Amino acid sequence: MELTNNMIKLTRKRFNMEHKVIKNEKEYNKALIRLEKIFDAKKGTKEGDELELLSLLIDKYEQEKYPIDLPDPIEAIKFRMEQLGYKQKDLALVIGLKSRVSEILNKKRKLTLEMIRKLSETLSIPTDILLKEY
Repeated sequence: MELTNNMIKLTRKRFNMEHKVIKNEKEYNKALIRLEKIFDAKKGTKEGDELELLSLLIDKYEQEKYPIDLPDPIEAIKFRMEQLGYKQKDLALVIGLKSRVSEILNKKRKLTLEMIRKLSETLSIPTDILLKEY
């Protein structure tokens, strides 16, 4: 959910809170300290509402300041294979020959659209990760 300045203003006014959009590291650190203090607040209470708003503000700042890039598709496949205990022969059952799997994992062959579909379904890797250039 995209958090707009208007939403923040309305929420601040409704709950009489002093929080605003986080614009720098000093404000970010101050918000983190406050979040830690009210972390166990019960939902529906004033502090619970403050916790929810503060979480949104911190999340928005972190997404803008520290964006997380999508992982390399091949590294994502290797990671997921390791998690599932898969070997290259297991992947060969999904996308074809063992030699083809080797070429893909060594970045000598590009993934085809059909391979991406099968890998996404079998390994539960989002297609947007598998579509990324490598």
